[in-house]
Amino acid sequence: WLVPHFEKMLYDQALYVIASLEAYEVTGKEEHARNVREVLSYVSRDLTSETGGFYSAEDADSEGEEGKFYTWTNSEVLEVLGTGDGGLFLTTYRFQEEGNFQDEATRAKNGTNIPHLRADLTDEERVRLEPMRQKLWERRETRIHPQKDDKILTDWNGLMISAYARAAQVLGDDSYGEVAKKAADFLLSSLTRDDGRLLKRYRQGEAGLTAHLEDYAFFIRGLLDLYETTFDVGYFERALAFQKVLDEHFWDEKEGGYFTTANDSEVLIVRAKKLYGGAIPSGNAVSLGNLARLHRMTGDPAHAERAGNLIRAFSGEIAGQPAAYPETLCGLDFFFGPTREIVISGQAGSPDTIEMIKALRKGFRPNQVVLLRTSENAEKLALLAPYTATQTSVNGKATAYICRDFACEAPTTDPAKMLELLAK
Repeated sequence: WLVPHFEKMLYDQALYVIASLEAYEVTGKEEHARNVREVLSYVSRDLTSETGGFYSAEDADSEGEEGKFYTWTNSEVLEVLGTGDGGLFLTTYRFQEEGNFQDEATRAKNGTNIPHLRADLTDEERVRLEPMRQKLWERRETRIHPQKDDKILTDWNGLMISAYARAAQVLGDDSYGEVAKKAADFLLSSLTRDDGRLLKRYRQGEAGLTAHLEDYAFFIRGLLDLYETTFDVGYFERALAFQKVLDEHFWDEKEGGYFTTANDSEVLIVRAKKLYGGAIPSGNAVSLGNLARLHRMTGDPAHAERAGNLIRAFSGEIAGQPAAYPETLCGLDFFFGPTREIVISGQAGSPDTIEMIKALRKGFRPNQVVLLRTSENAEKLALLAPYTATQTSVNGKATAYICRDFACEAPTTDPAKMLELLAK
């Protein structure tokens, strides 16, 4: 493969968005938020089906040439933009007359360029360049597009649901939450069997193949992220139901950890069980984070016990090369803490409730769970998280309960006080 390789994979878009959102939370740099918006704009435009599910990929080549859709000659840019704007664009994006892109077969420069943006671009320059980028995009749209891989995969869709849901929280854009909701609802209706088990893929109206560990793990995480975005208890409930399927059909009762395949699925010589990921995290690594999170959300010690058993099952592997397991380390950090459980008790949609939720979404706070208790959902939420039953609002105002290991501070109706308690 050449570098860059022009194939656009759904999971790369999702993981890049999540990483960029966290970078934005940590640094506050607008460039990270801008990158998130641009990637999600691409996914919504080119990788989203009418059903709401996300397609898998776009190929690297078109018309038999890798990168042809994305590369430009100097003359093509000048034709679209003219000599003034075109000259600025060529300089800013470091074009070369002989090209900076190599022919795939001969490795010789062929006069085409990949636009490489200067690192020291000012905000003023970026604003000036934006109309130029739009004009070139419009011209590029007239080219023959790379082929699209239009199958919808449960695991990769779970990652993308997480990306959109988290973007809605961090960037305060409810439209991203609506995209995540539509995708999740599609998976729940079209890739879920009547018995509550998941299927793996959907294409052109037909769903099939028994789901594997990654399908459940990634979708569970997506549903939990979507719950903390919409506070629709139904998504929390479905995440727990899918976790129950994992525990009953994928868990290794002898040595701990989850097998890749279910105990009632295809017959294999050996049932694989792995922790190491590759281009995407492993199902066991994501499941560790899910279990730790579900323990904090529900108060059920069974989730913590299973998470501990999963850690022990792979402890030697992790200790031998911990840097090779970044997703697992995130799960370990969540499991061992400090981790906080936060319950907001108030009326959904009321200004004081919205103010508290917005305050919680500012800054980088990775090891916390947030639940919303309202008069409408209190009974249903208490069935899933019994400790919330007594966490009522004070004097009818939105009230925050800040807890650590289920030991709670005195409730507060003041968002500033809430943040002060979180900072302790």
